Amino acid sequence: MVQTIRIEAAARGRAGKGAARATRREGMVPGVVYGAKREATLIALDPRDVMKELNKGGWQSHLYEVAVADGPTERALMREVQFDPVTDRPLHVDFQRLAPGARIRVKVPVAFLHEDACPGLKAGGVLNVVRRELEVMAEPESVPEKFEIDLAEAKIGDSLRWSAVKDQFGTRAVISNRDFVVATIAPPTAEEVGGPLAAPPPPEATKQKAPPGGKAAAPAAKAPAKKK
Repeated sequence: MVQTIRIEAAARGRAGKGAARATRREGMVPGVVYGAKREATLIALDPRDVMKELNKGGWQSHLYEVAVADGPTERALMREVQFDPVTDRPLHVDFQRLAPGARIRVKVPVAFLHEDACPGLKAGGVLNVVRRELEVMAEPESVPEKFEIDLAEAKIGDSLRWSAVKDQFGTRAVISNRDFVVATIAPPTAEEVGGPLAAPPPPEATKQKAPPGGKAAAPAAKAPAKKK
């Protein structure tokens, strides 16, 4: 199930670009906790804590307890991180506060099981992943770390759909009007079946053919040189 991670934060007194720049000059990353029909909480985070979470992967589906010094502890999701276009350092972090009893919209990664035993892949097929993440509505405590799809019986031409997810953990897919495709087992390409196409042989040199019953025509005589 979803991880609950505690992250320490300091309170910020002012909003705006100038205040955010001042926070960065102090070596901190500005952020905000918003939502649940309450006033936004301005925070400052240690950049090492932010990078630690980003490097884990799947941070958009983790549940955070943002512990604000001399303030409340907010249950929230990390929704957006802005990065410096040159250094890739985090510039700002947005957290969405969770309202009691409310479902949240999250993206959950997909893992494929038993690829080594998949009949379609063993026959030369290719796993074509259409969606690497599935967007669902879920209760905060029920967000899974990942969804799993078993390939043990998948053959060439098969489509693996939302209904093929082994355990949906009580979530509801955002795409609700159809059993959408997550991945397919595609047939091998022509190159994979027969190898690369052979290059055509070089054209043969053109040969002069003799007319029927006679000899080949002699080369045309050169034109006489002009008199000076």
